[in-house]
Amino acid sequence: MMHRVVPVSRHGLGWCVGLMVCGLIAGLMVGCGPKEKPPVKPPAKVEQPTSEPTKPQPSEPTPPAVKLPELTPPEEKPAEKPAEKMTEEKPAEKPAEPKPTEKPAEEKPAEKPAEKMPQEKPAEPKPPEEKPAEKPAEPKPTEKPAEEKPAEKPAAEKPEEKPAEKPAEKMTEEKPAEKPAEPKPTEKPAEEKPAEKPAEKTAQEKPAEPASTPQQPKPAAGEQAFRLPDGRDPTDVPAVVWLPKPTIRIPESEAATEAEMKPYTEIIPGTDVKFEMIPIRGGTFKMGSPENEKNRKPDEGPQVEVQVEPFWMGKCEVTWDEYELWAMGLDKQRRKIKKIESTEQDRIADAITIPTKPYTDMTFGMGKEGYPAVCMTQLAAKMYCKWLSAKTGRYYRLPTEAEWEYACRAGTTSAYSFGDDPEKLGEYAWYADNSDDKYQKVGKKKPNPWGLYDMHGNVAEWVLDRYDPDFYKTLVGKKPVRPWNPPDPKQEWGRVVRGGSWNDDADRLRSAARTASHKDWKMQDPQIPQSIWYLTDANFVGFRVIRPLKLPTPEEAQKYDPEPEVVKEYREAQANKM
Repeated sequence: MMHRVVPVSRHGLGWCVGLMVCGLIAGLMVGCGPKEKPPVKPPAKVEQPTSEPTKPQPSEPTPPAVKLPELTPPEEKPAEKPAEKMTEEKPAEKPAEPKPTEKPAEEKPAEKPAEKMPQEKPAEPKPPEEKPAEKPAEPKPTEKPAEEKPAEKPAAEKPEEKPAEKPAEKMTEEKPAEKPAEPKPTEKPAEEKPAEKPAEKTAQEKPAEPASTPQQPKPAAGEQAFRLPDGRDPTDVPAVVWLPKPTIRIPESEAATEAEMKPYTEIIPGTDVKFEMIPIRGGTFKMGSPENEKNRKPDEGPQVEVQVEPFWMGKCEVTWDEYELWAMGLDKQRRKIKKIESTEQDRIADAITIPTKPYTDMTFGMGKEGYPAVCMTQLAAKMYCKWLSAKTGRYYRLPTEAEWEYACRAGTTSAYSFGDDPEKLGEYAWYADNSDDKYQKVGKKKPNPWGLYDMHGNVAEWVLDRYDPDFYKTLVGKKPVRPWNPPDPKQEWGRVVRGGSWNDDADRLRSAARTASHKDWKMQDPQIPQSIWYLTDANFVGFRVIRPLKLPTPEEAQKYDPEPEVVKEYREAQANKM
């Protein structure tokens, strides 16, 4: 029996020892396994891009399923830390090449934007170092722009902070670029910003330009916009130079010879205003009064024989209806209100200087429609004739003193065109005895033998001449043709009116009576300087127009025209407000 036990004990001990050794080895293996596997965090780094599900899968089969929850709590904290590094390590995911690109990407743009924004870019490297250590909550706003939408930042933030975000955008774009040639575009924005500064300088220079522009409208005085082809103002040039073709053709107004002259009705284009023109045949007569005429004045002689060429003369005195189309700009206002396009004649007529507005009603309550216009200066009457020529295309002007007396006498040699008896004057004229202290509507009395109304009385009428009491003496023995005494532009007063007025006695209405203008005719004018257009104290002075059969030369017409130097001086005194 003993012999059998020994081998059994050897075999049993051997197995026991073997089992013990195996158990110890197994225990050591089991004990070592779990201690080494928890520090295995490098695989967790592979799992850092949590957004990629493929990397955490290889880690699941190697460790036991029980140890995976132990790794989840550390994944939350480091998940935020590497999230900050994602902006720096995303190029690191590529094999070894992005790592060198990260350094130049971080260093080079850090240096170049340091020139552009010295305060913002040193602030960018600090948050990745300090935020994980000091404030875990701060990296979250930095993670969202870095992780979620690097491309959305420029779209959302450019309108708010363009200087601060442009370098940030370049950082995201240059890192994947990896090429050394891409930092050059970072230099270009450096060139663009200085390019914007000169743009600011130009913006400063531009306001300096408008400062000079207000000086340009100064040459355009008042409402004179139209100029002749040579650049001259129609106001300063005789009408015969630029006279347009008539807008309205009137056959009766067309005549080449005296025999062809007929009465005609002039229509002011664009209006319903009309007036009649009477033909006056040319001829000779004795100007002045004989020495035996009752109430004769020394300035009416000696009588001299003069020759007058044919012309048409207004049947009546110019009325307010006609005059205010120019003087008050009513013709221009009418076209503006009715939106009527201006014709060539309109544009020329609009260029003729118009008076400043009167300080009071120049009718002084005596009536307007159908009544004679009054209170204008000789210059204003001349300017109206020029405007009328532009509107109608037919040349009009004031008569000379010789032309007026020739038409008034109508072939007679008596004191009045109807004879020498002043008792009959009431049938032909409005004067102090029958006017009721005011002017009356034109054409209400009897006409003279040539069909002209109100040549005696109603309103005195302007002529072209300067008053000279000895002028007739200079004409003796010369038998002059179309004599007249041109006024001196420097002398405003001493110009002739003829015919007498509603305010005069009978002797002042004689055909040869002459009256000189006086400074008292503008006594109440409150303007400084006093107006060149209005006579505030001459509500008895008006005018009528004539149209010569033969057009004058530009040199002759210049003498009949308004004095341009007077208009120029007044315009300058009024600061070009005319």
